[in-house]
Amino acid sequence: MVNQTTEEPAPEERVGALDVALAHTRRLLAGRPDLAEAQAREILAAVPGHPEALLLLGVALRLKGDLSAAREILTPLAAAQPRAAAVHYETGVTLAALGQARGAIEALSRAVALDPKAPHAWRSLGDQLTQVGDAAGADLAYARQIQASVHDPVLMEAAQALVEGKLAVTEHLLRGFLKSHPTDVVAIRMLAEAGTRLGRYGDVEKLLARCLELAPSFTPARYNYAIVLYRQNRAAEALPQIEALLAEAPRDMGYRNLHAAALGLVGEYAKAVAIYEGVLAEAPEQPLIWLSYGHALRTSGRQAEAIAAYQRAIEQMPGLGEAYFSLSNLKTVRFTAAEAQAMRAQLLRTDLTVEDRFHLHYALGKALEDEGDYPASFDHYAKGAALRRSESLYDPEENAARADRSRQVFTPAFFAARAGWGCDAPDPIFVVGLPRSGSTLIEQILASHSAVEGTMELPDINVIAMGLGHSATSKAPHDYPGNLAALDADQIRALGEDYLQRTRIQRKTGRPLFIDKMPNNFQHVGLIHLILPGAKIIDARRHPMATCFSAFKQHFARGQNFSYDLDELGRYYRDYVALMAHFDQALPGRVHRVFYERMVDDAETEVRALLDYCGLPFEDACLRFYENDRAVRTASSEQVRRPIFRDGLDQWRRYEPWLGPLKQALGPVLETYPAAPVS
Repeated sequence: MVNQTTEEPAPEERVGALDVALAHTRRLLAGRPDLAEAQAREILAAVPGHPEALLLLGVALRLKGDLSAAREILTPLAAAQPRAAAVHYETGVTLAALGQARGAIEALSRAVALDPKAPHAWRSLGDQLTQVGDAAGADLAYARQIQASVHDPVLMEAAQALVEGKLAVTEHLLRGFLKSHPTDVVAIRMLAEAGTRLGRYGDVEKLLARCLELAPSFTPARYNYAIVLYRQNRAAEALPQIEALLAEAPRDMGYRNLHAAALGLVGEYAKAVAIYEGVLAEAPEQPLIWLSYGHALRTSGRQAEAIAAYQRAIEQMPGLGEAYFSLSNLKTVRFTAAEAQAMRAQLLRTDLTVEDRFHLHYALGKALEDEGDYPASFDHYAKGAALRRSESLYDPEENAARADRSRQVFTPAFFAARAGWGCDAPDPIFVVGLPRSGSTLIEQILASHSAVEGTMELPDINVIAMGLGHSATSKAPHDYPGNLAALDADQIRALGEDYLQRTRIQRKTGRPLFIDKMPNNFQHVGLIHLILPGAKIIDARRHPMATCFSAFKQHFARGQNFSYDLDELGRYYRDYVALMAHFDQALPGRVHRVFYERMVDDAETEVRALLDYCGLPFEDACLRFYENDRAVRTASSEQVRRPIFRDGLDQWRRYEPWLGPLKQALGPVLETYPAAPVS
């Protein structure tokens, strides 16, 4: 007999079988990552350490949601395969899903350096740079993503110009291209990206809406669209877009974080907190998410948890100035000597961003104020304000001209000719004035009444004014408010109804009245009266030196760009007083004024007068406003959870030696307070 033996397959047969197995594994990844994992493990049992099989195993584990196991496979593989772009990309995506943004950025940066034509890698890098607050880096990454996605020579040239920041060239090329290719969604989205860089959000919004009309499944355009709506404070409109994104990718960290932020803007704080908690449970190494989580907790009145969240952010990112500032902004927190020294050490860094630097200056200013070192405290406040002002487009001359236009348009004759116009719903109570003037206290008092709901500083009046041609920054001539004269009664009523519709999402309790506490709405008193004649308007006023210095040492997340220079602050306050004095003459008795000092001296008398103006019966709860646990989203959130106190009345006097420019700018307004100067 002849002994039969099993022959070993030839080397080329083994290679062929391996290629087939690897290809099969790649196909399984799309729908069955569990089977892909099993297949990859079988390959590795036969060929231990095979690089592609290890990569496929790591991808399969990531797609299954076993992120830690994926990291254990991919991290050493990336070290062993330093030239493999795909390995670095998958490592970066896995680290991003784990919330390890800085490790993800390092891996993704390596991936795009090895393969600059990989749009998915550029997009992931942009997302991670956004997470850590590097807006400029993210813009460049997204531009490179677009560049890597296009092949038409004109679009390639436009994309290169976008990458280089040559926005005028980008616009010129794209507009010419779109004349002959009006439905090219990649070109439309690229033009929108250029518009975003220029701050033309209205144009960008229209471009992205057109993109989605042409290509509803164009996910990058939908994400951009949601962001531009959110940046315009139109969270109610952004939410459906975000929800559509989440329907396709429910675990995407960027979508979830944007969802939470948008929910916060519409007052759904509990839902926002829950999303942040879910994200952080899965990926705890995310300092910027801890920061956002802290903001949501603070607004909800959960101060101890907010402090812990801010401290966690600092542990993970010691140079995160906003986390230190957020602790100082609680007003009731005092920094330890070690924390103050840590802030000083961070300020010595040469790689600190401007944003981190000015936040640290404001926080140190508060720490030194608490210690009684007022010269050093003022020095830090002034440095923070100077940095903030250097990034602002505020123009005091345009602000004065805008106030002058309002005085010219809103005359007694103008209002008399339109008596009975507008939407006569009595629902809104507007609290206007300057920030830090006691408006949050007034809001908290009113929101403690059973018929009144507190919301937040709503952007909707300004959105309506912008639609009519108002701009707070542009130097170009505007028709607002003059163009109101051309509107008929139906159009004016429609504007009032539009406001009520826009703000409906903020109303959660069913109470008949609600508060809009946007202080800057004093600029639009004429518009408010015209479109909402049944609304109440309350002017919160405080001593000009106290108000202005309190604003000067406060960093505002957005807006209030007048507050970072003492001279400009005084001029702004002066313009405000003059405009409100004009409305007192044009609309006698229309605005109810509350002086903070009088509220402190005799709260009950002032509260009764306030409620009487609003047509509300007195309720004792309004005097016990500090027991109200509603969400409060302003710098005074912790202060209004305590009884009225006097210690804030004269804090500015400690800094009087440095406030000469403010006094000079205020001029007669300071001398005649609480009365307005006679014009």
